[in-house]
Amino acid sequence: MSFVAQLQALTPQSRLCVGLDPEPGKLPGAWAGDARKIFDFCAAIVDATQDLVCAFKPQIAYFAAHRAEDQLEQLIAHIHEVAPGVPVILDAKRGDIGSTAEQYAREVFERYQADAVTLSPFMGFDSVEPYLAYEGKGAILLCRTSNKGGDDWQMQRLADVPGQPRLFEHLAHLGETRWNRNGQLGLVVGATYPAEIARVRELAPTLPLLVPGVGAQGGDAAAVVQAAGRAAPLVVSSSRAILYASRGDDFAERARAVAEATRRSLL
Repeated sequence: MSFVAQLQALTPQSRLCVGLDPEPGKLPGAWAGDARKIFDFCAAIVDATQDLVCAFKPQIAYFAAHRAEDQLEQLIAHIHEVAPGVPVILDAKRGDIGSTAEQYAREVFERYQADAVTLSPFMGFDSVEPYLAYEGKGAILLCRTSNKGGDDWQMQRLADVPGQPRLFEHLAHLGETRWNRNGQLGLVVGATYPAEIARVRELAPTLPLLVPGVGAQGGDAAAVVQAAGRAAPLVVSSSRAILYASRGDDFAERARAVAEATRRSLL
């Protein structure tokens, strides 16, 4: 199944995506501070939550910073084994062009075997197109992010475009129309801006939306669901609130409890 088809099959039952952002200093018990235990920790979280989610989203920086890329490969293989049909979104936010973008695409889809990747489209369609060469894979574009600095670009109006849309609105329109050649695109919209989520959904009614920021970052689950509607896949990511629900031996059990409660809040 393609990435989008996987989401279409799963999101009626769950809109929860568990973000895998392992920090060695926050690992439980005797594992604390030991980067060699990143896989063991993340695999335990996956095993505890795999029946509750519509996706897993490992953030590549948390692995690369600790020389744990091999553990990331192992983790994604583990997810595919224990949760077949649950897509893996590699959160990498790549944004280069040409042969460099081709190599990044190869890294994501061939080395790591991810089902989708997050991309920064600042350099235009050239920075997206190489990923679309991988049939059935997903490319999820940063559109309206939740950080304060996002206003520096995303909220600016484009004087040369009819109607003078804001940049994030123009990007949502491009993603829904001429950029989405093979039905592979999605958009990232931060949970802390429900009004902008609603606007993006209006402009891109068929695209999957990846919405980070529910949980530790303060996004309201009910407001996100209301703003995004139910016509197209909604993938709401929570990381720290689930990963670090406990620092004790019961960390996986507690992670499942938080994931289950978050899943219910998104239905």
